[in-house]
Amino acid sequence: MTTARERVLGRVRAALKDVPADEPAERTLQRTYADSHGMGPTLDVLVDRLADYKALVHRVRPEEVAGQVAAALERRGAQRIAVPSGAPEGWFAETGVERVPDSRQDPLPLEVLDGVDGAVTGCAVAIAESGTIVLDGEPDQGRRATTLVPDYHLCVVRAGQVVDAVPEAVRILDPTRPLTWISGPSATSDIELDRVEGVHGPRTLEVLVVAEED
Repeated sequence: MTTARERVLGRVRAALKDVPADEPAERTLQRTYADSHGMGPTLDVLVDRLADYKALVHRVRPEEVAGQVAAALERRGAQRIAVPSGAPEGWFAETGVERVPDSRQDPLPLEVLDGVDGAVTGCAVAIAESGTIVLDGEPDQGRRATTLVPDYHLCVVRAGQVVDAVPEAVRILDPTRPLTWISGPSATSDIELDRVEGVHGPRTLEVLVVAEED
């Protein structure tokens, strides 16, 4: 009586019987993907997609970042926020909100992250055509838990970090890093398409898109 393993291997051998013995086991397929589909100015497309995903999005100048961070946290009513160890001090120059530092070396317990009013981070890349922000665990972005546990995420995106489409972003990103791809606030729908937000991450995503300096 043959075993299931023997039957499977027999089928594999039968399927490969006409393959030359010296044929390489691996084949490299060359594929090219368009970096852009020409949907319009990159920042305009990103802002439109973010808004469509129900994110709160603001276009700001570099000198306005600290004021806009303070204004966003004030609107939110935030008192304590989680901040990655590498977040620039200048972002918080105009706010008196308590900052709770978080890092891989000294991570906040999950119950503490769950108790803060939000998190403020940078990003690695933003993709205009899909309205996606990608975090890769760099010091200004912190651990994945830093942005997935709190109910509010304020993300600072520099214009130079924005690309048109996914293929360009994939070439930039390091696949060995812990990548978090964010397309709007966390949300899901049931079979009747009832949208529920805040299931797998923050219920509210707010984004400051910082224009390049003149």
